[in-house]
Amino acid sequence: MNEYDRLEIMGMGQAPCNGVVRGVVTNIDRTVDAIVKAITEAENQSNVNIIEVNVSISGQQIRSIRERSGFTRASADKEITVEDIMRLNEDMHRIQPPVGNQILHVIPQDYTVDYANGIYDPVGMLGVKLEGDFHVITAPFAAIANIQKCVEKADRLLGKRNQLKVGARIQEPIAAGMAVLMDEEKEAGVALVDIGGDTTDIAIFHKNIIRHTAVIPFGGNIITRDIEEGCTIQARYAELLKIRFGQAMAEMASWNEVVSIPVLPGRPPKEISVKNLSYIIEARMEEVIEMIYAEIARAGYERLTGGIVLTGGGAQLQYLKELFELTTGLHTRVGTPNQFMGRVQNEEVKNPAYATTVGLVLSGFRAIDDRENGYLKTKPVTTSAPQSPRKEKENQGGRFFGNILDKTRRFLTDDMDDRIDY
Repeated sequence: MNEYDRLEIMGMGQAPCNGVVRGVVTNIDRTVDAIVKAITEAENQSNVNIIEVNVSISGQQIRSIRERSGFTRASADKEITVEDIMRLNEDMHRIQPPVGNQILHVIPQDYTVDYANGIYDPVGMLGVKLEGDFHVITAPFAAIANIQKCVEKADRLLGKRNQLKVGARIQEPIAAGMAVLMDEEKEAGVALVDIGGDTTDIAIFHKNIIRHTAVIPFGGNIITRDIEEGCTIQARYAELLKIRFGQAMAEMASWNEVVSIPVLPGRPPKEISVKNLSYIIEARMEEVIEMIYAEIARAGYERLTGGIVLTGGGAQLQYLKELFELTTGLHTRVGTPNQFMGRVQNEEVKNPAYATTVGLVLSGFRAIDDRENGYLKTKPVTTSAPQSPRKEKENQGGRFFGNILDKTRRFLTDDMDDRIDY
């Protein structure tokens, strides 16, 4: 992060990975190989030894629940402090998540002070009874553990000797939102729709707070399979057709445009009408958009002033923005992760497909909730002696702003071997 609060991307690495299906690791070895290749490429470009990785969590089994917590303070004459807010958050970390799941995020919504509700930030106010509503996001324990295992195995293959650590674990649409959403949109109300390969992730922001998250079990790959079956061609050619000639609105395609695709050796190539190709894509995308809008309506945000922001690799489909607007009636734009960027070594990183990746980088410098960033500026930071592993483990789950404070402590003390857990 430079002096102008802009990211300077020094290097990037990418590798194809068929070890992850619908956001869940299904093959450890293939995922490890992809991690090793991507990290090696990023290190070579940037000439930086990577020791910490932030990862995104996705998948159909992620759950969002609403919880409420409160307590009575000892005195009404003392101002509400950050420690009081932390106490509420610690209570949320003690709730029992669904069987087999663990808490991924605890996001404050609104607070109530002495029965006055709808308070965005109660720090500094006077009151006896403090309550808060929380958006709690849980993820399968096995899914998170498998990601951790992949990073550990990649560490051994890279020869880092237990230097490569998992830092932040962030739900995918939240990370993407950090990279592509404007503050004005999050304040007015906006739905971030991240269209990936196997899933489409949704995050709804209103009054600058994450209000709802969800996962739709369909992404760009299902369109590829529809093209493969509808045009009776191989999967690799179906993907190329979608990327180069795919259009989300058939009425915009021309009947005169025909693409010749090789089928099998010794057989003549197959001619495919771009118009027919667009009909296949439009039919599937209409179904996906209806599911997305149904989820937004279920959360109670049918009329969002900021509309919808599309990102992810699937957002690059031609005329997709127009189809979203026609189907939902909401203003739609394609979000690119360049509003927080300064100098970059590779312009490709500004592609919507890298929105989640850029958001994960940003999470190393700021919290997902702006209130946390404000508290950090006002709270004094003190260094302390390293804790025992047992004591460190006891403190992991219950600290509201521990991730941010730990990062600052590590930066100030230059202790690069300290592990940060979320």
